[in-house]
Amino acid sequence: MATQKTPLYDDHVKFGGKIVEFAGWLLPVQFSNLKDEHQNVRQNVGLFDVSHMGEFRVKGVHALKTLQWITSNDVSRLNAGEAQYSLLTNFEGGIVDDLIVYCIQPEKDYLLCVNAANIEKDFEWIQKNNQGADLVNESDYWGQIAIQGPKAEALLSKVLGEEVRGISNFKFASIEFQGTSLFVARTGYTGEDGYEVFVPAEKASVLWNELLSVGKEFDICPVGLGARDTLRLEMKFSLYGQDINDHTSPLEAGLGWVVKLDAKDFIGKDKIEEVKRQGAKKKLVGFKMMDRGIPRSHYKLFSFDNKQIGEVTSGTQSPTLGDSIGVGYIDVEFCKLGTEILVEIRNKKLKAQVVSTPFVKKGE
Repeated sequence: MATQKTPLYDDHVKFGGKIVEFAGWLLPVQFSNLKDEHQNVRQNVGLFDVSHMGEFRVKGVHALKTLQWITSNDVSRLNAGEAQYSLLTNFEGGIVDDLIVYCIQPEKDYLLCVNAANIEKDFEWIQKNNQGADLVNESDYWGQIAIQGPKAEALLSKVLGEEVRGISNFKFASIEFQGTSLFVARTGYTGEDGYEVFVPAEKASVLWNELLSVGKEFDICPVGLGARDTLRLEMKFSLYGQDINDHTSPLEAGLGWVVKLDAKDFIGKDKIEEVKRQGAKKKLVGFKMMDRGIPRSHYKLFSFDNKQIGEVTSGTQSPTLGDSIGVGYIDVEFCKLGTEILVEIRNKKLKAQVVSTPFVKKGE
């Protein structure tokens, strides 16, 4: 039974959030209904509690050396106030976790944001492969609130000041709120414009309620895990534990762009290079249902000659498109755009077609 609660748990209960267990946490799956929350993020602005995410501080003279060894991207390219999507890789070339690295002071001070379900696993992995950095698990210190949607900038500038308008994509800044220092990052998991704010846990409720109050003029609504999942899937953003895991090659998952094989040595580099030389045998692709049915995780994928060619990792009914969409790993010969495949749903094989992703373009 989940026992962990975010600093905003009581606020969610008061607001009528439907609470469920997720990754050991009690979190709202929805407040009104999934479709309305989803569409409000696409059209106006939505507020997400992501305080369950993990935060690690990596500091000291060997901070950069450590991060270069444990992550796939090139951390040396980051200047102060810049962030980077990356992967923790294992020695088999699989993915321990996906994360964002925030550079507070080049070479000496970084904040890592990792997935909630992997906090203990990731921290142990980093400790085990530390190259001399000072490591602190700050997950209990921070709350985290995401403000996402086309009206996010206007709202946040009213609450935190005009300085937030100057924060560009994958940049962040330290901003004061009621005497407390926050990290305000121009990042998010929806494909829309927006921010993720790292706020000390004791101030999270104050900031949350201020955003909801000021946000009324921007048609704000709080958003649960349900719409967070449909929003990220429309963008084909990977969910750890479903679309990627310890056995996934980044090259199979379409994440080769955050793997800098030519820039440095890092854990699992040799195995990833081997996949690159030989060519990935399967790849993560997006598909849209042609027949009526909703694909779900672990549903089998077939070719038209009844050969199993892969498996669904994530699927849903897209609130934006009105179509059923999914992603899954399939044999490379069936990855070409326009290829028709079959999805086994309740013992029936239904038609689908491989399509380009993201399924929804920003602003649509």
